Amino acid sequence: MEFDIYGRFRLEIVPTAAGGWQAYRVAAGKRVPANGIIIPADLAAGDLAEYLDDLLHELSPPGGKIIRL
Repeated sequence: MEFDIYGRFRLEIVPTAAGGWQAYRVAAGKRVPANGIIIPADLAAGDLAEYLDDLLHELSPPGGKIIRL
């Protein structure tokens, strides 16, 4: 799943073989692990946008949103 983070950058969130989640920052056709973003393994896929908003809200401009692409 890919998310637009307040129009600033994109994150791709993929499930891991161990049953958790791994975040990657996507730019210029490349993806780099976003090691600073830790996502709980028991978080449902439908809750990822809300979790990312809670985690990254300090980057948000007024009225900013995280959008699943």
